[in-house]
Amino acid sequence: MKILVSGTAGGAGWPEPGCRCASCAGLPSGHRRPFELVVDGVARFPFDDPPSGYRARAGGLGLAGPDGSRLLCLPPGRPVPVDGPARYDVVLIDLLDRPERLGELRRAGLADDRTAVVAVGLDHRVRSEEELARRLRLWGASAVPDGTVLETGRALPGTAIGRRPGDGGATAPWRTLLLGGSRSGKSAEAELRLAAEPYVTYVATGPSGAGDGEWAARVRAHRERRPAHWATVETADLVSAIGQATAPLLIDGLGTWLTAVFDEHGAWEGDRAPVRERCDELVAAWRQTPVRLVAVSDEVGMGVVPATPSGRAFRDALGRLNERLAAESEYVALVVAGRLVEL
Repeated sequence: MKILVSGTAGGAGWPEPGCRCASCAGLPSGHRRPFELVVDGVARFPFDDPPSGYRARAGGLGLAGPDGSRLLCLPPGRPVPVDGPARYDVVLIDLLDRPERLGELRRAGLADDRTAVVAVGLDHRVRSEEELARRLRLWGASAVPDGTVLETGRALPGTAIGRRPGDGGATAPWRTLLLGGSRSGKSAEAELRLAAEPYVTYVATGPSGAGDGEWAARVRAHRERRPAHWATVETADLVSAIGQATAPLLIDGLGTWLTAVFDEHGAWEGDRAPVRERCDELVAAWRQTPVRLVAVSDEVGMGVVPATPSGRAFRDALGRLNERLAAESEYVALVVAGRLVEL
């Protein structure tokens, strides 16, 4: 199949006419035109009534060609189809809508590391082409210019076919540490990095919020934001969680884990040697992890000096732990106001 992608943007184009947001203001008029797709010059999306020799799949979202090639186009708001083939050769998908839909496709076996994944529906939901490219690298997808012709059975121009992070075809950080202050966007960035993975275990180290309405609301917001197909484990035993993991882990976060360790050992006013031992064990597990790790931690070195000895002890312990884990990580960044500062 020859797939002509005449336009790659959302319905209003990118930039959107008349929009003065920072994303649109930085682009020339007509930079990306509204999405339009034609296959072999005869089958136009949506594929409700394909010509002879072609077969519609997934309610007109997919198409099987005479040569057996299979294409899926997934616009915003549409769920992952359940009546797909064994695998699609090309997936065109709006990843700015819900990138976890790509993870669902991979989990269902409808896309794998041989599937070319091309992002479409592009618009000012992302602040720039550079930020778009960064996200797509994380998700094992690519964007192509308007007017690109994709041809199945060949290496597709500009796509990430066979290069999904974590599958060995691309260099993905095995250990990622994201630091930041309160409400800095560090948790959202951590979730974004693993959004397109088929299997992820979210390790929640903090309390459930029972008896604390404000904390419970925070926990609930985090749960609702996470992809539904992710597994969740609530534990302070990070060493076991890492050692027994079979899928990527997102650990959120190290500050609440260290708080639990202080509580468990009565270290706020007592002996803190057990805390140091637990940190040593965590660093060793981090170094030997069998799966990709993304962890969130609080940056405690830029605030006021705590007024109590126990507060200063906690700050110092978390700062040392952050430093040690950073030394064992392929990627470390500070998240400030939702922006990444690579370290």
